Amino acid sequence: MSRFDLPRQASSRSVALSAQCRTQNGLRDQGEISDISAQGCCLRVHGLFFRVGTRVVVRPEGLEGLTGIVRWVDGDFVGVEFDRLIYQPVVDHLVRTHGLTTVERIGN
Repeated sequence: MSRFDLPRQASSRSVALSAQCRTQNGLRDQGEISDISAQGCCLRVHGLFFRVGTRVVVRPEGLEGLTGIVRWVDGDFVGVEFDRLIYQPVVDHLVRTHGLTTVERIGN
C-alpha cells in the first residue's frame, strides 16, 4: 500500500526535521520527517525496512518519542499514524522552526 492509496485525515505540513526511529523489535535508524500533522507523519529512513502494521516509536528532534503504526510504505518513505494526537500548537511550532518554503519543496 502506498501513500496515494489512503485518504488523508488532516492536512499535513512540509518540514525537514531529523528524527530517530525504533521498531518494536528494537531496530533503530536515523531518519527525516518530511510531512507532519497532529495525526501522523511521513518519515524517510534508509537502513530499516517497514511493513504496514509495524509498531514504531518516532522521536523528532527536540521531542519525546511518539508511538504509532506504519499505515503505508513507498520505497524509503513510510506513513506513521500516531497513537495519540500531537497537541496542535506543538505541530505549529515544528512547522515554524523546521518548515519548508514553497521554493524548497519544489527544488526537492
